[in-house]
Amino acid sequence: MKLKETWKALRSSPVDTLFKWQNQRFLWILMAAAMGGLVFLAHAFFQVYLHMAPCEQCVYIRFAMLVMVAGGLIAAINPKIVVLKLTGCVLAFYGAITGIMYSLKLDKIHAVVHGSGDPFGVQGCSTEPNFPFDLPLAKWSAEWFKPTGDCGYDAPVVPAGATLDSVQRWFIDMYTASEGWYLIPSLKFLNMAQACFLAFGLTFAVLIVMVIVWGMKAARSKSITHRAT
Repeated sequence: MKLKETWKALRSSPVDTLFKWQNQRFLWILMAAAMGGLVFLAHAFFQVYLHMAPCEQCVYIRFAMLVMVAGGLIAAINPKIVVLKLTGCVLAFYGAITGIMYSLKLDKIHAVVHGSGDPFGVQGCSTEPNFPFDLPLAKWSAEWFKPTGDCGYDAPVVPAGATLDSVQRWFIDMYTASEGWYLIPSLKFLNMAQACFLAFGLTFAVLIVMVIVWGMKAARSKSITHRAT
């Protein structure tokens, strides 16, 4: 019933409804939780559990996602306070845009590595990352931000002598057979770079809608105030 009422409100008054949503903590916490969850999944499950070493572009993508986490948490303090919401938007947009750029670069490298892309202008990865603003993240937390893999090679590399449980073995065999991570490994559909691009792109689109609605609401309020005076 509540979903039906929400849909009805969105259809009858989309600007007011969307503006109301962005002034609630839930939307910002959802963005922070989604991006933070992806970073945690990349590290704890794929890197640690499945032995997929992160490359240079991978750690940049993690950085971009964590910037969006910071933006979401700042805005979630109180989205009705303009300064907090504006700060959250700026960080979220910065993270989304840089994340899209890193994802596109990684996808291009992935295509070249797998023999389906144009190698012109493609540079190899470095093990010494250069994060924005010269942040020494690789020194502060090497486990999370130190590249130890090659870009485009996201297949598991199991250390010699490692003992694997049955679940590990199943996933590792699957990703080894597909020569890397794919959303659907058997079809080699949507590689990791493309999946990250999709996550950043969808969030960017939502942010654009939110900013447009915010601007429309502000213009409408200004117009009403002007008429009243």
